[in-house]
Amino acid sequence: MKTVVAGALGECVHVAGVSNFLRLAEQAGWRTVFIGPAVPVERFLEVAQEEGADLVGVSYRLTPENGERLLADFAEAADDLHEQGVKFAFGGTPPVTERARKLGFFDASFDGTESNDRVLAYLQGERGNGTKPANYPQSTIARIQRKAPYPILRHHFGLPSMPATLDGIRQIAAAEVLDVISLGIDQDAQENFFHPERQNPRKQGAGGVPVRSPEDYAALYAASRTGNYPLMRTYSGTDDFIQLAEMYLETINIAWAAVPLLWFNRMDGRGPWDLEGSIHEHQELMAWYGQRGIPVELNEPHHWGMRDAPDVVFVTAAYLAAYNARACGVGDYIAQLMFNSPAGLSDAMDLAKMLAILELIAELEGPDFRIWRQTRTGLLGYPVDFDLARAHLATSVYLQMVLKPHIVHVVGYVEADHAATAADVIESCKLARRAIENALRGQPDPTHDPTVQARKHELIQETREMLAQIEALASPGTPNPLADAATLTAAVHSGILDAPQLGSNPHGRGEIVTRIDGRGACVIGEPHSSRGKIKLKQG
Repeated sequence: MKTVVAGALGECVHVAGVSNFLRLAEQAGWRTVFIGPAVPVERFLEVAQEEGADLVGVSYRLTPENGERLLADFAEAADDLHEQGVKFAFGGTPPVTERARKLGFFDASFDGTESNDRVLAYLQGERGNGTKPANYPQSTIARIQRKAPYPILRHHFGLPSMPATLDGIRQIAAAEVLDVISLGIDQDAQENFFHPERQNPRKQGAGGVPVRSPEDYAALYAASRTGNYPLMRTYSGTDDFIQLAEMYLETINIAWAAVPLLWFNRMDGRGPWDLEGSIHEHQELMAWYGQRGIPVELNEPHHWGMRDAPDVVFVTAAYLAAYNARACGVGDYIAQLMFNSPAGLSDAMDLAKMLAILELIAELEGPDFRIWRQTRTGLLGYPVDFDLARAHLATSVYLQMVLKPHIVHVVGYVEADHAATAADVIESCKLARRAIENALRGQPDPTHDPTVQARKHELIQETREMLAQIEALASPGTPNPLADAATLTAAVHSGILDAPQLGSNPHGRGEIVTRIDGRGACVIGEPHSSRGKIKLKQG
């Protein structure tokens, strides 16, 4: 076990930063020795030698001019230890840290603007000046494991022009606040990338960056090769799925795939496939990624929730998503848990819904099927007012941390007004980061609240009943009904899987009625409910 010795130098008595540094060092597996406040240079070095320090942490938070002279004396006195391989890190206010860096003595310098996970990454073995580590894991699971206990952060980004998006990616990577850039591409790129004859120039940039060639993707990825070298991923598209996947792997080293099960087709108007055909295509795509060891996320349940489907349909869709991923050979499954879908849910009932999902899909987990939790704020939950939206982002992320997510999908607080710029992404990630750090210091656990637990158990029971109804639709002899495209299609056509906003839809019924009840849960209302028991019309 390596040893770190740290304290405040000279006349400085401020040790809160030192305490935080040593706390993070303990998380990273270091043996820590706290010297205390106002430590003379000679005592600092004496303890470092006595303890066999591998790293010495020095703090000074007073006048920059005094600090510069004191640090110069310290560096001169510590030169022998430095030559013996002992590392030295400095922490202080930005003005003092700037002068400490100019000395060229300290291996890392921190001015308080760095995130805790940035400091933790340094302590876990990365070396540099505290903001430019030598290496970042370039696969999703390795990055999650390196950053723990902090979740990795993902944010959507894509502007209506290539130059603006390239510049924005460079800014985001340089800011070192984001681990995964989810590249937002326009609708034509999703549907017609390999069919220029079908593209409409008037729709260019609608919904994201207008990528039109593999070289465009490669350029966007190259723009991210700075700062903390964020991972990159993008939409799976709505046609030519395998061709797109091959290109994504080659051009952006796609971090993971997000694949729908029942959406991104004619049912939601986002693709050319009918429902059953798209299910087959999506299952083949999942299998393709699974064979290559690339994680897969199914962005399924929130598409129901965003259309005002009841909580039981949301939970059922989440189970079907995980079930189909496992059936298709996916090894690392990312379970996306979007809060605020629909927007009127109470925090207690939202949390109960997510706990029900996690308990149900845990039954599928095993050595060959690993589940990674990803939480996010709901798209429809944001107020238009930016001050209110900032508060909503922070409080939502704080609630999500109860689930101990491996990934937090940060949704920019400007979502209700405009597509996030690079500055918006950076600010939103900082807001989320602070909420995460606050939670990790010691968050109360509301999961044991009796009302939360009661709703969780209620949803689990209702979901098992709904899954049984879906299985009953399968043709005789169907070996695996919950992963059978025809059976899943029948579940939509029959109205078992339904949402109010699917009215006048070529595939969905849109006949179900939902309401937010007194608890803040989204339930089936009249005419499809009676005393809280689910009754769904089929046929």
